[in-house]
Amino acid sequence: MFPMSQLRRIFEHPSTGYLLKFQAVATRRSLNLNFPFKSSVRKMHLENNHKSDSRGALIVLEGLDRCGKTSQSSRLLSFLERLGYLVESWRFPDRNTGVGQMISSYLANESQLDDHAIHLLFSANRWEKRSLMETRLRSGTTLIVDRYSYSGVAFSSAKGLDIEWCKAPEMGLLAPDLVLYLDIPPEKAAERGGYGGERYEQLEFQRKVAHSYQLLHDVSWKTVDACLPIEDVEKQLGEMALDCVTTCQKGKALSRLWSS
Repeated sequence: MFPMSQLRRIFEHPSTGYLLKFQAVATRRSLNLNFPFKSSVRKMHLENNHKSDSRGALIVLEGLDRCGKTSQSSRLLSFLERLGYLVESWRFPDRNTGVGQMISSYLANESQLDDHAIHLLFSANRWEKRSLMETRLRSGTTLIVDRYSYSGVAFSSAKGLDIEWCKAPEMGLLAPDLVLYLDIPPEKAAERGGYGGERYEQLEFQRKVAHSYQLLHDVSWKTVDACLPIEDVEKQLGEMALDCVTTCQKGKALSRLWSS
């Protein structure tokens, strides 16, 4: 073995220092070439940030009674599920809650309520689900919603209530990422099976609802001709919904309805 004094002279010699420095640089380069740790860690960090911002989409189907919303909501749910997305189908009013049961009784003509009161009940029914809705979306689940705040405002304003008053209790609810409006003439909707079974299924009233809907269109709305064959409507809705889901997965922020 070398004595300590000799080892010290070897390592302190200038040529030895250069050699050690060259070996360290070569080793570092070799490691970077074969195992790009910094690059991988940075990539993983960016991916994790991306995933934390990713969320499900809030997609709402709107339209007159008997426009095909319920059927198309079911088809859209199946379409996204086949593609591997987490997705749930929701419907307003939600008749399973306490408020929803009061609404259900009213719609079936089993009870009478002031127009202002029933509007507030419809709004309260949506507020009952607001927190759960946000939780689902942030967990990555896309929600396909059959009717939302637009229905509440369109139907109540069609009765003669002030449209701004109707919008007020809805402000602060989550704004949809996409509203799919199934457009159908009221006369065509009236020809479909089951029409007239509930309070609002009256031709003249539905004409007023159609007019109110036109006042609510914004940039989130896409209109589809509901008179087309079912398969054609389904295809259009699927393409629009898929584009929306992709956008939300990239980190689109949630916003509040009519917050401005």
